[in-house]
Amino acid sequence: MSRTLPTRLGLLALVTALALAGCSGAGDADDDDAAPAPSGPTATRDPAPDPSTSSSASASASPSSAPGSATPPPGTPSGSAAPGTTPAPGDQAASRWKPQPGLAWQWQLDGRSDPSVDVPVYDIDGFENTAADVARLHRDGRKVICYVNVGAWEDFRPDHAAFPAVLLGEPNGWKGEKWLDIRRLDLLRPIMERRFDMCRDKGFDAVEPDLMEGYGNETGFPLTADHQLAYNRMIAEIAHARGLSVGLKNDLPQIPQLVDDFDFAVNEECAQFDECHRLTPFIAAGKAVFHVEYEGSTSGFCGESRRLKLSSMLKKLELDTWRKPC
Repeated sequence: MSRTLPTRLGLLALVTALALAGCSGAGDADDDDAAPAPSGPTATRDPAPDPSTSSSASASASPSSAPGSATPPPGTPSGSAAPGTTPAPGDQAASRWKPQPGLAWQWQLDGRSDPSVDVPVYDIDGFENTAADVARLHRDGRKVICYVNVGAWEDFRPDHAAFPAVLLGEPNGWKGEKWLDIRRLDLLRPIMERRFDMCRDKGFDAVEPDLMEGYGNETGFPLTADHQLAYNRMIAEIAHARGLSVGLKNDLPQIPQLVDDFDFAVNEECAQFDECHRLTPFIAAGKAVFHVEYEGSTSGFCGESRRLKLSSMLKKLELDTWRKPC
């Protein structure tokens, strides 16, 4: 299901087009080609959010496998704990994947992964892909990131009934989705732990938690920046306890406070909104920034991306297999 459109709808008047040098797109379309227009129904991920925030989307899927087995499932990364066990903190940190700046990547949230793109990193939907899908990518030498929504309830997920009604806020602009009350760490932690167990048990190397900036949106709850910091740090802690790396998705204003808690960053449209410089703390720390643009052409942003050492590409709005990298 296609579920992605440009974020920050209604703020396009703020856009300042960049006129920077282009970059090569070997194996893809010419640099001046814009991303093909999406087909079929679409919707925005973040309707009219704060100008400093943006997000992305995914679709429905199959239930996760239950943790608790003493034997790691197929595709479990080397050094990860077996389900139901927790390695010592030092062992977790040493064994985690630590992506460095400049790694090429593929971001596909439109159904099951297509393994045909020759890049070292794949970011795919955690529910829609199986342990066998992850193992296939591992056999091809790829690291695999598990996309999971941590900021909104989705009525199409297999665990939707696990969310108490008190957690559900305003609709976020996507059919079947509502913002979560991230102040309720006591209720959300066990749910997110089970979701991250799924990512670990399927053999993923890392997690991309989405919608980590509810405090900048109309959620129906009086969320503050401090609430968001506490929630985002809890998310990072849950991932690290399972031997998984974790990325900070967007949330540019809190990068200075969170860069030490996360292993990489995922960003949408920083060039579109002239914000890519705000991601430099991750690069300075030797941590990858996986970045996409949805508008324009690679000649408009790849020059700056190369200068900043971002892992950048142009994607179609539905996040299918099409990509045009810098």
